[in-house]
Amino acid sequence: EVAGGSIRIHERPLQRKIMELIGFSWEEAEDQFGHMLEAFEYGAPPHGGIAPGIDRIVALMAGEPNIREVMAFPKTAQATDLMSETPSHVAQKQLDELQLAVKAPATKSE
Repeated sequence: EVAGGSIRIHERPLQRKIMELIGFSWEEAEDQFGHMLEAFEYGAPPHGGIAPGIDRIVALMAGEPNIREVMAFPKTAQATDLMSETPSHVAQKQLDELQLAVKAPATKSE
């Protein structure tokens, strides 16, 4: 696949319905996706398109061996996204549904 595309949800009532269909309570949706849902209150326009992997294309065109040098939305040194404050807390219910377990790293004993 060279590119994939779709029209994104841009209306809060429709997003709420979709969240409910996939099993989120409105409180869970607000907790995990509040930044996006709040943005819909300000009138997001219909949007969509294709994604050909523009960062990789730009790196190739620029002759840049390190894709991080051309990324449009880089992460911090701790791999967090400053705009959406991710990664963030994952509810135990989600971990259980996906049959995942989070294990703390072993600590060095003194």
